[in-house]
Amino acid sequence: MNRHMTANTPNNLLMNLAGWLTVLAVMLISWISIDDPVARWLGTGLCLAFGLMDFVPMFWQSARNATFYLLIESLITAGLFLTGPNSFAAPVLFFVLSSKAMMMVPARIGLLWIAAFGVITYVFLAINMGALAGLVTLLPYIGGYVFFGAFGKNAQDAEDARNNAQRLLSELQVTHAQLREKSEQVEQLAVADERNRLSREIHDSLGHRLTVAVVQLEGAQRLVPTDPERASRMIGTVREQMKEALADLRRTLQALRGPSEDELPLGPALSKLTRQFQDATGLPVQLHVAPDLPHLTDSQRHTLFRGAQEALTNAQRHAQARHVWVELAPCADGVRLSVDDDGRGLPVELGDGLGLRGLRERADAVGGALTLGPSLHGGAQIAVTVPVTTEETAA
Repeated sequence: MNRHMTANTPNNLLMNLAGWLTVLAVMLISWISIDDPVARWLGTGLCLAFGLMDFVPMFWQSARNATFYLLIESLITAGLFLTGPNSFAAPVLFFVLSSKAMMMVPARIGLLWIAAFGVITYVFLAINMGALAGLVTLLPYIGGYVFFGAFGKNAQDAEDARNNAQRLLSELQVTHAQLREKSEQVEQLAVADERNRLSREIHDSLGHRLTVAVVQLEGAQRLVPTDPERASRMIGTVREQMKEALADLRRTLQALRGPSEDELPLGPALSKLTRQFQDATGLPVQLHVAPDLPHLTDSQRHTLFRGAQEALTNAQRHAQARHVWVELAPCADGVRLSVDDDGRGLPVELGDGLGLRGLRERADAVGGALTLGPSLHGGAQIAVTVPVTTEETAA
Protein backbone atom coordinates (compact mmCIF):
# COMPACT_ATOMS: atom_id res chain seq x y z
CA MET A 1 0.00 0.00 0.00
CA ASN A 2 1.35 3.41 -0.97
CA ARG A 3 1.74 5.91 1.82
CA HIS A 4 2.45 9.59 1.74
CA MET A 5 2.76 12.28 4.32
CA THR A 6 0.30 15.11 4.68
CA ALA A 7 2.13 18.34 5.18
CA ASN A 8 -0.30 20.01 7.57
CA THR A 9 -0.88 17.19 10.07
CA PRO A 10 0.39 17.68 13.64
CA ASN A 11 2.72 14.66 13.49
CA ASN A 12 4.36 15.81 10.28
CA LEU A 13 4.73 19.40 11.44
CA LEU A 14 6.48 18.14 14.57
CA MET A 15 8.66 15.85 12.45
CA ASN A 16 9.60 18.71 10.12
CA LEU A 17 10.43 20.96 13.06
CA ALA A 18 12.76 18.31 14.48
CA GLY A 19 14.31 17.89 11.03
CA TRP A 20 14.92 21.63 10.60
CA LEU A 21 16.55 21.85 14.03
CA THR A 22 18.80 18.93 13.10
CA VAL A 23 19.74 20.60 9.81
CA LEU A 24 20.48 23.83 11.67
CA ALA A 25 22.78 21.95 14.07
CA VAL A 26 24.65 20.26 11.21
CA MET A 27 24.96 23.59 9.39
CA LEU A 28 26.47 25.28 12.48
CA ILE A 29 28.92 22.40 12.95
CA SER A 30 29.92 22.69 9.30
CA TRP A 31 30.41 26.44 9.58
CA ILE A 32 32.56 26.12 12.68
CA SER A 33 34.63 23.09 11.76
CA ILE A 34 35.42 23.83 8.11
CA ASP A 35 38.38 26.14 7.52
CA ASP A 36 38.15 26.36 3.75
CA PRO A 37 35.72 29.23 2.94
CA VAL A 38 34.56 27.54 -0.27
CA ALA A 39 33.87 24.24 1.50
CA ARG A 40 32.24 26.12 4.36
CA TRP A 41 29.75 27.89 2.06
CA LEU A 42 29.20 24.67 0.13
CA GLY A 43 28.30 22.80 3.32
CA THR A 44 25.99 25.60 4.40
CA GLY A 45 24.29 25.61 0.99
CA LEU A 46 23.81 21.85 1.07
CA CYS A 47 22.23 22.07 4.54
CA LEU A 48 19.89 24.82 3.36
CA ALA A 49 18.98 22.77 0.28
CA PHE A 50 18.24 19.76 2.51
CA GLY A 51 15.85 21.82 4.66
CA LEU A 52 14.19 23.63 1.75
CA MET A 53 13.22 20.35 0.11
CA ASP A 54 10.45 20.04 2.69
CA PHE A 55 8.83 23.18 1.27
CA VAL A 56 8.52 21.88 -2.28
CA PRO A 57 4.74 21.21 -2.66
CA MET A 58 5.12 18.36 -5.14
CA PHE A 59 6.50 16.04 -2.47
CA TRP A 60 3.33 16.35 -0.38
CA GLN A 61 0.90 15.66 -3.23
CA SER A 62 1.63 12.05 -4.14
CA ALA A 63 3.55 9.06 -2.79
CA ARG A 64 4.95 8.53 -6.30
CA ASN A 65 7.39 11.39 -5.68
CA ALA A 66 8.72 9.89 -2.44
CA THR A 67 11.56 7.99 -4.15
CA PHE A 68 12.68 11.15 -5.96
CA TYR A 69 12.58 13.13 -2.72
CA LEU A 70 14.59 10.55 -0.74
CA LEU A 71 17.13 10.22 -3.56
CA ILE A 72 17.79 13.98 -3.72
CA GLU A 73 18.07 14.26 0.09
CA SER A 74 20.47 11.27 0.15
CA LEU A 75 22.68 12.89 -2.49
CA ILE A 76 22.71 16.16 -0.53
CA THR A 77 23.75 14.27 2.62
CA ALA A 78 26.42 12.36 0.72
CA GLY A 79 27.72 15.70 -0.59
CA LEU A 80 28.19 16.90 2.98
CA PHE A 81 30.60 14.00 3.59
CA LEU A 82 32.90 15.53 0.97
CA THR A 83 33.15 18.95 2.61
CA GLY A 84 35.73 17.97 5.21
CA PRO A 85 35.78 17.42 8.99
CA ASN A 86 31.99 17.75 9.27
CA SER A 87 31.63 14.30 7.70
CA PHE A 88 30.99 12.89 11.17
CA ALA A 89 27.99 15.26 11.64
CA ALA A 90 26.54 14.69 8.18
CA PRO A 91 25.18 11.18 8.96
CA VAL A 92 22.88 12.84 11.51
CA LEU A 93 20.72 13.96 8.57
CA PHE A 94 20.08 10.30 7.82
CA PHE A 95 18.20 10.14 11.14
CA VAL A 96 15.70 12.58 9.67
CA LEU A 97 15.53 10.71 6.36
CA SER A 98 15.01 7.36 8.14
CA SER A 99 11.86 8.57 9.84
CA LYS A 100 10.57 10.21 6.66
CA ALA A 101 11.29 7.12 4.59
CA MET A 102 9.12 4.97 6.88
CA MET A 103 6.36 7.60 6.70
CA MET A 104 6.38 8.18 2.95
CA VAL A 105 6.76 4.66 1.52
CA PRO A 106 5.67 1.12 2.51
CA ALA A 107 7.62 -0.38 5.42
CA ARG A 108 9.56 -2.88 3.29
CA ILE A 109 10.81 -0.17 0.94
CA GLY A 110 11.53 2.09 3.89
CA LEU A 111 13.81 -0.55 5.42
CA LEU A 112 15.68 -0.76 2.13
CA TRP A 113 16.23 3.00 2.27
CA ILE A 114 17.54 2.72 5.84
CA ALA A 115 19.90 -0.02 4.68
CA ALA A 116 21.09 2.29 1.87
CA PHE A 117 21.71 5.08 4.39
CA GLY A 118 23.82 2.64 6.41
CA VAL A 119 25.86 1.64 3.36
CA ILE A 120 26.53 5.29 2.40
CA THR A 121 27.55 6.11 5.95
CA TYR A 122 29.90 3.13 6.17
CA VAL A 123 31.60 3.96 2.87
CA PHE A 124 32.56 7.45 4.03
CA LEU A 125 33.47 6.29 7.55
CA ALA A 126 35.69 3.58 6.11
CA ILE A 127 37.41 6.08 3.81
CA ASN A 128 38.16 8.41 6.72
CA MET A 129 38.78 5.87 9.54
CA GLY A 130 39.50 2.52 7.96
CA ALA A 131 37.27 -0.49 7.44
CA LEU A 132 37.25 -1.85 11.00
CA ALA A 133 37.03 1.49 12.79
CA GLY A 134 34.37 2.63 10.35
CA LEU A 135 32.33 -0.52 11.08
CA VAL A 136 32.53 0.05 14.84
CA THR A 137 31.58 3.70 14.46
CA LEU A 138 28.70 2.74 12.12
CA LEU A 139 26.87 0.68 14.75
CA PRO A 140 25.38 3.58 16.78
CA TYR A 141 24.38 5.31 13.56
CA ILE A 142 22.56 2.18 12.39
CA GLY A 143 20.80 1.98 15.74
CA GLY A 144 19.73 5.61 15.37
CA TYR A 145 18.45 5.05 11.82
CA VAL A 146 16.34 2.09 12.93
CA PHE A 147 15.05 3.94 16.01
CA PHE A 148 13.98 7.02 14.06
CA GLY A 149 12.55 4.82 11.31
CA ALA A 150 10.39 2.97 13.85
CA PHE A 151 9.32 6.29 15.35
CA GLY A 152 8.31 7.58 11.92
CA LYS A 153 6.38 4.44 11.10
CA ASN A 154 4.47 4.55 14.39
CA ALA A 155 3.66 8.21 13.86
CA GLN A 156 2.37 7.55 10.33
CA ASP A 157 0.36 4.52 11.47
CA ALA A 158 -1.31 6.67 14.12
CA GLU A 159 -2.07 9.33 11.50
CA ASP A 160 -3.50 6.70 9.13
CA ALA A 161 -5.65 5.29 11.93
CA ARG A 162 -6.97 8.75 12.76
CA ASN A 163 -7.80 9.45 9.12
CA ASN A 164 -9.47 6.07 8.76
CA ALA A 165 -11.53 6.66 11.90
CA GLN A 166 -12.58 10.06 10.56
CA ARG A 167 -13.55 8.49 7.23
CA LEU A 168 -15.55 5.76 8.95
CA LEU A 169 -17.27 8.36 11.11
CA SER A 170 -18.25 10.35 8.02
CA GLU A 171 -19.54 7.22 6.31
CA LEU A 172 -21.46 6.26 9.44
CA GLN A 173 -23.09 9.69 9.58
CA VAL A 174 -24.10 9.43 5.92
CA THR A 175 -25.45 5.90 6.47
CA HIS A 176 -27.35 7.04 9.54
CA ALA A 177 -28.96 9.85 7.57
CA GLN A 178 -29.89 7.42 4.78
CA LEU A 179 -31.36 4.95 7.28
CA ARG A 180 -33.40 7.71 8.89
CA GLU A 181 -34.70 8.73 5.48
CA LYS A 182 -35.52 5.11 4.58
CA SER A 183 -37.25 4.64 7.93
CA GLU A 184 -39.46 7.64 7.25
CA GLN A 185 -40.28 6.29 3.78
CA VAL A 186 -41.15 2.87 5.20
CA GLU A 187 -43.36 4.50 7.81
CA GLN A 188 -45.17 6.49 5.12
CA LEU A 189 -45.61 3.36 2.99
CA ALA A 190 -46.93 1.45 5.99
CA VAL A 191 -49.49 4.17 6.65
CA ALA A 192 -50.53 4.15 2.98
CA ASP A 193 -50.81 0.35 2.96
CA GLU A 194 -52.93 0.40 6.08
CA ARG A 195 -55.22 3.01 4.56
CA ASN A 196 -55.60 0.90 1.42
CA ARG A 197 -56.28 -2.19 3.50
CA LEU A 198 -58.98 -0.44 5.50
CA SER A 199 -60.47 0.91 2.29
CA ARG A 200 -60.66 -2.59 0.85
CA GLU A 201 -62.11 -3.96 4.09
CA ILE A 202 -64.87 -1.37 4.16
CA HIS A 203 -65.68 -1.85 0.49
CA ASP A 204 -65.59 -5.64 0.56
CA SER A 205 -67.52 -6.17 3.78
CA LEU A 206 -69.75 -3.16 4.37
CA GLY A 207 -70.23 -2.42 0.67
CA HIS A 208 -71.29 -5.99 -0.05
CA ARG A 209 -73.82 -6.08 2.76
CA LEU A 210 -75.26 -2.67 1.92
CA THR A 211 -75.69 -3.74 -1.70
CA VAL A 212 -77.59 -6.84 -0.63
CA ALA A 213 -79.68 -4.76 1.79
CA VAL A 214 -80.62 -2.27 -0.94
CA VAL A 215 -81.76 -5.11 -3.20
CA GLN A 216 -83.76 -6.61 -0.35
CA LEU A 217 -85.45 -3.31 0.47
CA GLU A 218 -86.33 -2.72 -3.18
CA GLY A 219 -87.89 -6.18 -3.38
CA ALA A 220 -89.74 -5.70 -0.10
CA GLN A 221 -91.09 -2.37 -1.29
CA ARG A 222 -92.57 -4.03 -4.39
CA LEU A 223 -94.04 -6.92 -2.37
CA VAL A 224 -95.68 -4.87 0.39
CA PRO A 225 -99.03 -4.46 -1.49
CA THR A 226 -99.23 -8.06 -2.76
CA ASP A 227 -97.28 -10.26 -0.31
CA PRO A 228 -96.72 -8.41 2.96
CA GLU A 229 -95.62 -11.59 4.76
CA ARG A 230 -92.72 -12.17 2.35
CA ALA A 231 -91.88 -8.46 2.45
CA SER A 232 -91.69 -8.69 6.23
CA ARG A 233 -89.29 -11.63 5.98
CA MET A 234 -87.12 -9.70 3.53
CA ILE A 235 -87.02 -6.70 5.85
CA GLY A 236 -86.00 -9.03 8.68
CA THR A 237 -83.17 -10.29 6.49
CA VAL A 238 -82.11 -6.69 5.87
CA ARG A 239 -82.11 -6.07 9.61
CA GLU A 240 -79.79 -9.05 10.10
CA GLN A 241 -77.57 -7.83 7.28
CA MET A 242 -77.35 -4.40 8.89
CA LYS A 243 -76.37 -5.96 12.22
CA GLU A 244 -73.61 -7.93 10.55
CA ALA A 245 -72.54 -4.84 8.57
CA LEU A 246 -72.26 -2.86 11.77
CA ALA A 247 -70.19 -5.63 13.32
CA ASP A 248 -67.97 -5.67 10.24
CA LEU A 249 -67.52 -1.92 10.44
CA ARG A 250 -66.53 -2.10 14.07
CA ARG A 251 -64.01 -4.84 13.40
CA THR A 252 -62.54 -2.93 10.45
CA LEU A 253 -62.18 0.29 12.39
CA GLN A 254 -60.45 -1.63 15.17
CA ALA A 255 -58.07 -3.16 12.58
CA LEU A 256 -58.99 -6.68 13.60
CA ARG A 257 -58.81 -9.75 11.43
CA GLY A 258 -61.91 -9.46 9.28
CA PRO A 259 -65.47 -10.68 8.94
CA SER A 260 -66.55 -13.67 10.96
CA GLU A 261 -66.76 -15.87 7.86
CA ASP A 262 -62.96 -15.68 7.55
CA GLU A 263 -62.66 -17.55 10.82
CA LEU A 264 -64.41 -20.54 9.28
CA PRO A 265 -62.82 -23.00 6.84
CA LEU A 266 -63.11 -21.63 3.34
CA GLY A 267 -65.72 -24.15 2.19
CA PRO A 268 -68.25 -23.43 4.97
CA ALA A 269 -67.53 -19.69 4.70
CA LEU A 270 -68.37 -19.70 0.98
CA SER A 271 -71.46 -21.83 1.65
CA LYS A 272 -72.73 -19.31 4.20
CA LEU A 273 -71.91 -16.39 1.89
CA THR A 274 -73.72 -17.86 -1.16
CA ARG A 275 -76.73 -18.88 0.92
CA GLN A 276 -77.11 -15.39 2.36
CA PHE A 277 -76.65 -13.86 -1.08
CA GLN A 278 -79.25 -16.15 -2.62
CA ASP A 279 -81.75 -15.49 0.15
CA ALA A 280 -81.22 -11.75 -0.10
CA THR A 281 -81.32 -11.36 -3.89
CA GLY A 282 -83.30 -14.34 -5.09
CA LEU A 283 -80.50 -15.03 -7.57
CA PRO A 284 -79.72 -18.79 -7.72
CA VAL A 285 -76.11 -19.61 -6.84
CA GLN A 286 -74.55 -23.01 -7.50
CA LEU A 287 -71.47 -23.63 -5.33
CA HIS A 288 -68.88 -26.33 -5.89
CA VAL A 289 -65.95 -26.75 -3.49
CA ALA A 290 -63.40 -29.45 -4.31
CA PRO A 291 -62.85 -31.90 -1.44
CA ASP A 292 -59.07 -32.13 -1.88
CA LEU A 293 -58.04 -28.50 -1.37
CA PRO A 294 -54.44 -27.94 -0.22
CA HIS A 295 -53.60 -26.01 2.92
CA LEU A 296 -54.16 -22.26 2.63
CA THR A 297 -52.82 -19.47 4.80
CA ASP A 298 -55.14 -16.98 6.47
CA SER A 299 -54.19 -14.31 3.92
CA GLN A 300 -54.93 -16.66 1.02
CA ARG A 301 -58.32 -17.71 2.45
CA HIS A 302 -59.15 -14.07 3.09
CA THR A 303 -58.26 -13.14 -0.51
CA LEU A 304 -60.38 -15.94 -2.01
CA PHE A 305 -63.35 -15.13 0.24
CA ARG A 306 -63.21 -11.44 -0.70
CA GLY A 307 -63.01 -12.47 -4.34
CA ALA A 308 -66.26 -14.39 -4.03
CA GLN A 309 -67.91 -11.45 -2.26
CA GLU A 310 -66.87 -8.95 -4.92
CA ALA A 311 -67.79 -11.25 -7.83
CA LEU A 312 -71.27 -11.97 -6.42
CA THR A 313 -71.86 -8.25 -5.89
CA ASN A 314 -70.83 -7.49 -9.48
CA ALA A 315 -73.04 -10.29 -10.84
CA GLN A 316 -76.07 -8.84 -9.07
CA ARG A 317 -75.40 -5.15 -9.70
CA HIS A 318 -73.89 -5.07 -13.18
CA ALA A 319 -74.36 -8.37 -15.00
CA GLN A 320 -78.21 -8.65 -14.80
CA ALA A 321 -77.60 -12.37 -14.41
CA ARG A 322 -80.22 -15.03 -13.81
CA HIS A 323 -77.82 -17.63 -12.43
CA VAL A 324 -74.37 -17.65 -10.80
CA TRP A 325 -71.81 -20.47 -10.53
CA VAL A 326 -69.08 -20.42 -7.86
CA GLU A 327 -66.26 -22.98 -7.98
CA LEU A 328 -63.25 -23.45 -5.70
CA ALA A 329 -60.75 -26.07 -6.83
CA PRO A 330 -57.01 -26.81 -7.11
CA CYS A 331 -55.26 -25.81 -10.31
CA ALA A 332 -51.77 -25.93 -11.79
CA ASP A 333 -50.87 -22.57 -10.19
CA GLY A 334 -52.36 -23.31 -6.75
CA VAL A 335 -56.00 -22.80 -5.81
CA ARG A 336 -58.51 -21.05 -8.08
CA LEU A 337 -61.82 -19.44 -7.25
CA SER A 338 -64.03 -18.68 -10.25
CA VAL A 339 -67.40 -16.95 -10.31
CA ASP A 340 -69.38 -17.24 -13.57
CA ASP A 341 -72.73 -15.76 -14.52
CA ASP A 342 -75.09 -15.84 -17.50
CA GLY A 343 -75.61 -12.11 -17.64
CA ARG A 344 -74.69 -9.46 -20.18
CA GLY A 345 -70.94 -9.76 -19.64
CA LEU A 346 -68.44 -7.59 -17.82
CA PRO A 347 -68.68 -3.86 -18.64
CA VAL A 348 -65.38 -2.31 -19.74
CA GLU A 349 -65.53 0.45 -17.14
CA LEU A 350 -65.99 -2.06 -14.33
CA GLY A 351 -62.39 -3.22 -14.66
CA ASP A 352 -61.22 0.07 -13.13
CA GLY A 353 -63.68 0.01 -10.24
CA LEU A 354 -62.61 0.30 -6.63
CA GLY A 355 -63.76 -3.22 -5.78
CA LEU A 356 -61.85 -5.02 -8.52
CA ARG A 357 -58.83 -2.78 -8.03
CA GLY A 358 -58.78 -3.65 -4.33
CA LEU A 359 -59.26 -7.34 -5.15
CA ARG A 360 -56.33 -7.24 -7.57
CA GLU A 361 -54.18 -5.66 -4.84
CA ARG A 362 -55.19 -8.44 -2.45
CA ALA A 363 -54.22 -11.09 -4.99
CA ASP A 364 -50.89 -9.41 -5.69
CA ALA A 365 -50.14 -9.25 -1.97
CA VAL A 366 -50.24 -13.07 -1.69
CA GLY A 367 -48.48 -13.68 -5.01
CA GLY A 368 -51.70 -14.51 -6.81
CA ALA A 369 -53.58 -13.08 -9.77
CA LEU A 370 -57.00 -11.73 -10.71
CA THR A 371 -58.36 -12.50 -14.19
CA LEU A 372 -61.47 -11.16 -15.92
CA GLY A 373 -63.02 -12.66 -19.01
CA PRO A 374 -66.05 -14.22 -20.70
CA SER A 375 -67.85 -17.14 -19.11
CA LEU A 376 -68.85 -20.40 -20.76
CA HIS A 377 -72.37 -19.65 -19.55
CA GLY A 378 -72.56 -16.58 -21.73
CA GLY A 379 -71.82 -13.89 -19.18
CA ALA A 380 -68.65 -12.86 -17.35
CA GLN A 381 -66.11 -14.72 -15.27
CA ILE A 382 -64.07 -13.32 -12.37
CA ALA A 383 -61.30 -15.64 -11.16
CA VAL A 384 -58.79 -15.33 -8.32
CA THR A 385 -55.78 -17.67 -8.15
CA VAL A 386 -53.44 -17.98 -5.18
CA PRO A 387 -50.19 -20.00 -5.26
CA VAL A 388 -49.55 -22.95 -2.97
CA THR A 389 -46.00 -24.16 -2.31
CA THR A 390 -45.00 -27.81 -2.22
CA GLU A 391 -44.57 -27.70 1.56
CA GLU A 392 -48.06 -26.22 2.02
CA THR A 393 -49.55 -28.88 -0.28
CA ALA A 394 -47.85 -31.61 1.74
CA ALA A 395 -49.22 -30.10 4.94
